[in-house]
Amino acid sequence: MPHLVILYTPNLDLPADQGGTDMTALCRALADTMLAQRDEAAKPVFPRGGVRVLAYPAAHFAVSDGGAAGQAAGYSGDAGSYAFVYLNLRMGRGRSAAVHASVGAALETCAKAHFATQLAQRPIGVTLQIDEGPEVFDAKNSSLHPLFTPPQTHQAT
Repeated sequence: MPHLVILYTPNLDLPADQGGTDMTALCRALADTMLAQRDEAAKPVFPRGGVRVLAYPAAHFAVSDGGAAGQAAGYSGDAGSYAFVYLNLRMGRGRSAAVHASVGAALETCAKAHFATQLAQRPIGVTLQIDEGPEVFDAKNSSLHPLFTPPQTHQAT
């Protein structure tokens, strides 16, 4: 943990001039935003080796009315070309409400900046939610964390 999972309509994989965006760049920007977060004691909120941002286009989707209202409002895109992005951050328990709020605000700012062009030029919804909950089973197996743990130095006695 923490894991930020992004589900999105595949029309966002189109080239930028067709209303799409670079989802890999979004993933990197969100991961960097998570790594920059600090708690009230100025300590990192998330361990470097634990940050994961994964994005998945939906194989099938339907958004709102399929495009009728957008076309009636003068949007020139194809019917059914509404876009949607759902970002869900799942983190372990134990962080304060202030940390939840500051992390949420930072991630929202990052996502809004990334999707600024789409928000201005096409019908798109962007939702961010943060979940923290009691795990009923939690197994972790990783060879990533040791990469970020400084080696122990032993002093001769």
